[in-house]
Amino acid sequence: MAEKKVLGVGWNVFILGIVSFLNDMSSEMIAPIVPAYLTEVLKAGKLASGSIMGLIESSSSLFKVLFGYFSDKFRRRKAFVFTGYALSTLAKALLAFSRGWLDFLALRLLDRTGKGIRTAPRDALIAESSNGKTGKSFGFHRMMDTLGAVAGPLVAVFLLSVLAYLPKETLYRRIFLFSAVPGLLSLVIIALFVRDKGGEVRKKIAGISSLRSRSLQLFLLVVAIGTLGRYSYAFTLWKAEELGYTVLQGSAFYALFNLIYALSAYPIGLYSDRMSKRVLISVGFLLSALASLCFAFATGLVLLITAFVLYGLYMAVMDTVPRAYMAELAGEGEKGTVIGAYHTVVGVFAFPASLIASYLWSAYSLTYSFLFASMMAFLAFILLQFD
Repeated sequence: MAEKKVLGVGWNVFILGIVSFLNDMSSEMIAPIVPAYLTEVLKAGKLASGSIMGLIESSSSLFKVLFGYFSDKFRRRKAFVFTGYALSTLAKALLAFSRGWLDFLALRLLDRTGKGIRTAPRDALIAESSNGKTGKSFGFHRMMDTLGAVAGPLVAVFLLSVLAYLPKETLYRRIFLFSAVPGLLSLVIIALFVRDKGGEVRKKIAGISSLRSRSLQLFLLVVAIGTLGRYSYAFTLWKAEELGYTVLQGSAFYALFNLIYALSAYPIGLYSDRMSKRVLISVGFLLSALASLCFAFATGLVLLITAFVLYGLYMAVMDTVPRAYMAELAGEGEKGTVIGAYHTVVGVFAFPASLIASYLWSAYSLTYSFLFASMMAFLAFILLQFD
């Protein structure tokens, strides 16, 4: 029996899109204030702040392939998805009670652990609910996820304005608490409406045969190199701050980035079902290189806005198409493992990317951080032409 469709996508894809909208709204409510919270409230230095953000971005990576494999093995996705979102919601709420950078780091790592538990099983469930249209399904999911990322900073802007009378530290803590509300709602939706599909996969796990493919291994190597140019979003906000913009204005720039991402993800996903996904991925690396160059040389509003727009287009491609590509390469019954391997590679190399960017920022300037990122992304673009 064909799965019920809503807005042209499978039921699970639609519901998980709503879940991601709410969860990303929750996450992005705090994202614009986290860099300032680190440097202004917790008094962390440049190298420490950049390294912490990189570690946070990377920390979930080791869990993604592991829990992707477990969800394949037990042919159950929903429990992993629920647990992952629950941990993240709890961690964000508890940030309101953090008193030092170690507390902050521990809670952010708990949040990212939740992401590590849920990401591969969720993406595998989306792939299993796609009826062959993986690009369309992942495009829809990334669109909904990023619309939440648009709403989150806008809510943050509203709260920063309305609660501006509060001391800065108190204001930030209030926003951390408010961020738990959409997260809790997403848990209710998962519990009531997500339908497990793993039991319908007949093949049992006999190994990770897809990962033994030389073509896939070379692709993951190129992804690793390109990820060295994938700095934390915090660097873009620090760039805006360096140019004299406030946290409130930085939140608006961040909302613009997410709006571009949201509007682009679905059509890019649809288009990827009609052409080579590898070609689109190479375009994504090129967009990354161009965005980083714009951030490097931005001295005024026009080039800074251009950088955020290109950054949004790059993320729309690279957070959508590779997931669909990996789902297509994976054999039946091992989608969670293969998609998890991709996420793990990205996560592992995201930490040294931010560490290098932090060192270059501390020793020289943010310009050098973005130039290095641009060089790595362009190298990945070149290598993908020969892979």
